[in-house]
Amino acid sequence: MRPNTASLPTGSALHREALACGVRKVFTSVEEVHAESGSPVAAPVRQASAVAVLRNPWLGTATDTDLQPETERIAPIIAKLLSDRLLAVLGGAEAVAAFGKAAVVGLDGELEHAGALIHTPFFGNLLRESLEGTSIICFSDERAEASGDIRVPMWHKTHAATRSHYQSMSVHLADAPHHGEIAVIAAAATGSRPFPRIGDRRTDGAVTLDILKGRI
Repeated sequence: MRPNTASLPTGSALHREALACGVRKVFTSVEEVHAESGSPVAAPVRQASAVAVLRNPWLGTATDTDLQPETERIAPIIAKLLSDRLLAVLGGAEAVAAFGKAAVVGLDGELEHAGALIHTPFFGNLLRESLEGTSIICFSDERAEASGDIRVPMWHKTHAATRSHYQSMSVHLADAPHHGEIAVIAAAATGSRPFPRIGDRRTDGAVTLDILKGRI
């Protein structure tokens, strides 16, 4: 699946929906790894993140407030915004090998507000479908001041237990989230870590606490 454009045309239906959802800005970041410890990789691996910063729709509400209505309204639009950008910068779903997600709520919000925008099918299922994955999407979430960094974990989009694709990307949230905002992040990579060689569950032998006998 390839989006028509990486930009958000002013006046488009998606642009109108993004504004209605309180989106202040959207930005992307791309890193390309060409070498590790002085050794060139066979093919450069690209990691990309897409971030949407929006007004917290639950700001000032009680801790027993039902989050579902706003989640259902907002999360699919954010998923579409972010997945379109990842597909554009990485070259389409066929180029994506690993994915992950994250959310950071500003200091005036609940941690649950961050989770509400990434931990339901209204976000996760749409991101997974757009990137043509089948795995559960790994994640991180937190409450923080603006202008910090967050590590977004990723793993294989169809084989989550494939250790070679366990990786993370550091995303800098310049000017976000403000105290009354939420930053939602989607990340993806075109390959594994450089030179993966720690084995896999398919090759692991049985490992239990018995291996410590006689050592401690």
